[in-house]
Parts: sequence; C-alpha cells; structure tokens
Amino acid sequence: MTDAANTDRWIRWLNTLQLVIAGALIMAPTVWMVLSSFKPSFEVTAYPPTLMFSPTLENYVELTKTTPFLSYALNSLVVTVGSTALGLVFGIPAAFAVSWTRISWPAILTLAARMAPGTLFLLPWYVMFRQIGMIGSYTALILSHAVITLPIVIWVLLPSFDAIPRSVFEAAQVDGCSVTRILWRIAMPLVASGIAVSAILAFVFSWNYFLFALVLSNGDTKTLIAAAFNFIGEGSTQWGALMAAATLIALPPLVLAALVQRWLVSGLTLGAVKG
Repeated sequence: MTDAANTDRWIRWLNTLQLVIAGALIMAPTVWMVLSSFKPSFEVTAYPPTLMFSPTLENYVELTKTTPFLSYALNSLVVTVGSTALGLVFGIPAAFAVSWTRISWPAILTLAARMAPGTLFLLPWYVMFRQIGMIGSYTALILSHAVITLPIVIWVLLPSFDAIPRSVFEAAQVDGCSVTRILWRIAMPLVASGIAVSAILAFVFSWNYFLFALVLSNGDTKTLIAAAFNFIGEGSTQWGALMAAATLIALPPLVLAALVQRWLVSGLTLGAVKG
C-alpha cells in the first residue's frame, strides 16, 4: 500500500472520529434529558449520577395529571403553524422581490430585527396589544412570533432564488408572464426544497421561542415552552416532570426533521454553488 493510500485512510479515520466526538457532544444533553425523564424523581438530581436505574413513567403521569398538557400542546401548535404560515406568505414574495430587484436593504433590515434581543420588541408588543385588548390571544402570539419566522424564511430562500438563472425569468417575460405569475408558476416550484427548509426552521424556532409566549399569553393560550416554566419554583424544582416536559416539547421538531430529512439536506445546499 502506497504512502498516499495510507494517508487517505488515516484522514478518513480522523474525520470519522471527529464526527463521532462532535455527535456525542451534541447529543449527550438530549440523551441525558430523555433518560432523566424515565428516572424516579429522587434519582434525577442524584450525585453521583445513576446510570443504571429502573425506568418509570411516573414523571409523564405527573405531567399529565398536574397540567392540561394536551391543551398547551394545541396552543403551541396553533401559534407555531400560524406564525410559520404567516412567515411563508410574506417571506416568499419578499425574498423573490429582493432577488429580482437586487435591492438588499429590506432583507438586511429583517435580519437586524431577528438579531436584536427579543426584549427590544417585547415592551412595544405588550403595550400595543394591551391597548387593543389582545393580550392572551392567539393573534398576538402569532404576530409576535412572525418577527422570528419572517427573517428566517427570507434569508433561507434568498440563495435559492439567486441560484435560478436569470435567463429563465427573461424567457418567461418574453412569453408574456407577469412577475406574479413568474413567482407562482416558475420560481416557487424550482425552490420547493428551499421552501420546505424555511418552513421547518421557522416551525422549530417558533415552537421553541419562550419570551413572547411567557408574557403575551394567558392561561387559555399558554404554550408548552411557557408552561414548562411552571415546574421551576423558588423552593424546589420538579426535575422529573421538567425533563418529561422537555422531552415531549422536543419531540415534534425532531420527528418533523426526521420525516423531511431528504428535502432538508437538499434545501440547505440549494444555491450554495452557483454555475
């Protein structure tokens, strides 16, 4: 075996080892959370940690008995689907317009809004919604979460629209297509995987967002991520129930990503290399 072949083999082994270590570091907290959700309450915070234990569902039973978990899950679903749909409805045309006109400042403005801390928007949102009596409504939560989903959709789709050859649009214009028809009939089918990726990312970010749901919701519209905060008290924390809640909260985005993994990977690479 030549030196070059030996070098390539060692590089492959090192790359594999690096990926295994990175995967273990990333997944360790998630695995620990899931395992802790099946531990008896007194073993969750035991020191040293117990690796061998008898699995139990008492944390999940306590979670469903002490909280209206299904109601909170429905609230989260309504808010997340609504804000994701709102982000797609406005984000797809916005990304296409930015790509079409090559005017980037609107996209940069939305990115600046996304990078700003949530507390910057929270007080104006709260005052405005309180004045019109919308605190605790689904509408308030969906509109506030659109601040998160809209920039994600725009910036995920921008490279996808930019990757479409300009000649495709010019040929459509020669055939008499309007800009709206070009977006609907030509551009959107070509960036379908990018739309799927933006929808998934918007769903995940909205589902996991805590601040707006905590302040702008009430008992009837509280989301899962905000309801999990109830298990943390001043004197004690119900770690077992909290781990069970965190596991169930993390489940929908993980299942969604697993189901659409093929489109997710292709969408993330779309537009990365332009011919």
